[in-house]
Amino acid sequence: MRSKFLRAAILALIPLMFFSCQRQVKVKGVSLQVNFSDQTLTDNLMTDIQYKWKTSHDFLKLDRDYKIFVHFWHKNNMLFQDDHFPAIPTSSWEADQEYSYTRRIYIPSFIDEYDPEFKGEESLRLSIGFYSPYDRTGKSALEVSNKKLKVLPAPPDTPEIIYEDGWYNQENNPHSFLKQWRWTAKEARCLIDNPHRDALLVIKGGINPQALKEQKVIFKINNLILDEFIPKTDHFKKSYNIKKEMLGENDEFYLTIATDKTFIPAKVLPNSQDTRELGVQISFIYFR
Repeated sequence: MRSKFLRAAILALIPLMFFSCQRQVKVKGVSLQVNFSDQTLTDNLMTDIQYKWKTSHDFLKLDRDYKIFVHFWHKNNMLFQDDHFPAIPTSSWEADQEYSYTRRIYIPSFIDEYDPEFKGEESLRLSIGFYSPYDRTGKSALEVSNKKLKVLPAPPDTPEIIYEDGWYNQENNPHSFLKQWRWTAKEARCLIDNPHRDALLVIKGGINPQALKEQKVIFKINNLILDEFIPKTDHFKKSYNIKKEMLGENDEFYLTIATDKTFIPAKVLPNSQDTRELGVQISFIYFR
């Protein structure tokens, strides 16, 4: 776990800031304002972004449905992205209008507080614009906004998640929907710091409907069932507002992810030699 005293000292020196960005437009007749739901941006943070697009009287109607690229750069590396189609297709945009919508993002842990060059905060460069998803050359990209954001270390009371029993090693596939994940056995447990306050729990994962039909997924906090459900597709995302009373009085609590069915790929999937007993894919657990 991180040194809570060191982090508290660092945070005390840095004032809270409200982050929004608005840049000179490089696409005629279009402006963008971006606001974050959290006044202070940190790493290991889930936050909402509000996109507020405005078209002026001289807006030239777009000839296609562009995708929005949203790239967060740390130095020369893209830390993460949130490319998406806007709520209203760009081909339907008209002059003198406003198009607003909100999306949730996750800023991963990337700050090394023990780096001798660390000065108490880091910068991310946020680049936003249009591009055609059918263009492989990159020539269709039209940047609208380019802004630096200040990011602080996560607060000292940010709970740490430790993967204990029932987990297999992390796997990666950039071409899959989940990108990266850990398989569980029939039951898997995480030990999590108890913040002794209400908190947000988000779990993203998946199942293999080719191997198992009507598979139930079960979430427990300590010995209490939080949720039971049968995913309607091969992936799921669940969010829960957890009351502090459910976490108990101890300084740590257990999150258990279980299932009513497991499978061995070598026995049910063609050409597989995987003899592990697998339950559920978990790609992301967020608790804060």
